[in-house]
Amino acid sequence: MMSSEKSSGLSRRELMKKTGHVAAASALAAVALPQVHAGENNTIQIALIGCGGRGTGAAENALRSRGGPTRLVAMADVFNGRLTRSHTDLQRAFPRQVDVPEARRFVGFDAYRRAMDQLRAGDVVILGTPPAFRWVHFTYAIEKRLHVFMEKPISVDGPSTRRMFALGEAAQRHNLKVGVGLMCRHCDARKELFNRLREGQIGDLILLRAYRMAGPTATAFSEPRPQNISELLYQIQRFHSFLWASGGAYSDFLIHNIDECCWMKNAWPVNAKASGGRHYRGNYIDQNFDTYSVEYTFGDGAKLFLEGRTMTGAHREFASYAHGSRGAAVISASGHTPARCRIVRGQNLGNTADVAWRAPRDEPDPYQLEWDHLMDAIRNNRPYNEVARGAEASLITAMGRMAAHTGQVITRDQMLNHTHEFAPQVDRLTMESPAPLQLVDGKYPVPQPGTLTTREY
Repeated sequence: MMSSEKSSGLSRRELMKKTGHVAAASALAAVALPQVHAGENNTIQIALIGCGGRGTGAAENALRSRGGPTRLVAMADVFNGRLTRSHTDLQRAFPRQVDVPEARRFVGFDAYRRAMDQLRAGDVVILGTPPAFRWVHFTYAIEKRLHVFMEKPISVDGPSTRRMFALGEAAQRHNLKVGVGLMCRHCDARKELFNRLREGQIGDLILLRAYRMAGPTATAFSEPRPQNISELLYQIQRFHSFLWASGGAYSDFLIHNIDECCWMKNAWPVNAKASGGRHYRGNYIDQNFDTYSVEYTFGDGAKLFLEGRTMTGAHREFASYAHGSRGAAVISASGHTPARCRIVRGQNLGNTADVAWRAPRDEPDPYQLEWDHLMDAIRNNRPYNEVARGAEASLITAMGRMAAHTGQVITRDQMLNHTHEFAPQVDRLTMESPAPLQLVDGKYPVPQPGTLTTREY
């Protein structure tokens, strides 16, 4: 459940050239659509696609939103047990708002369609599945004229990022409101810090540092598949372990730190160089590195240094910092919330005597704020589309990941235009399909920096 994920430090979020990959989005763009709004009875109906921790947590926030009334009316997943647990928990917490009889609980790879079919134009669908499926489900949501909340990252490679940019444009033309689960952007403390940095309170911003250094996290470490589950479902169940499903631990865990630092810089990096490696693997055969060290470079030469690690017994840190020519700032101090933002004179962030500004201690929950903002936009027909920013954050994250996995300097445009699509048939998967990643001599292919230099595996 999302409440436990947050407490353990787990998070729950140049436009492309038109290509043959985005025919569906281009077709949608040609369809005229009047303004889309909630139904006349004033209750916004919700469908949950992907009933794991992050999807269930998003549903909780949707049902608690001040933009109510809301009602959960349909659910979908490929795992019946996960759907059942999510439904039981949500029904217990929101007995008057959860109306999902068994006939509206759908299991399978086409379940997303059947769940969205229960909604009216102007209702909301939550896309909480592994990121590989994001463009597939978003395409159908636009066809159904549904507002969308989607979890991050929203793409994992160049081709899926190009699709998401195009689909975001289509959604905007149809006046659909779309939220992306990069909830730190909705944090009041960070917003105040951003404004102060723009005012020059620490001078020119020249260096950012970000750390997510923890022990083994979520499903990032996987042992050989047990016999009681198919290869495809095993990879989906343990999606943090597989690059096709999630972008791996790097994309899924580090995107928040990268995004909040780029926000404070008010720019996106133009390239990345990196190193990383696998250590003490034992019986684990997932695709992840255990350490990532990345140097992102912005257009003006400023740097973002990112350190990611998932190793038992090592120093832990989960924070982001900014350094300017006349001072420094804490962007986040210990996880995503509370941020505990502050500005200090000089560069010693640990010197409390030099604190020039500190955010109030009482910080509203950004996971809830992002839903309040989305629902307000729906109710009041305000422009609201976070797809381009979410796709850019996903792309920049993937750029750093590819730099580490190949041992090469990777530019933003190289990443965007790369042709390696991790799961090109993801929209056609069935329960009988082979997995997008296949074992080779009993092991999954892993990155080989310096040996495989043009693709990640």
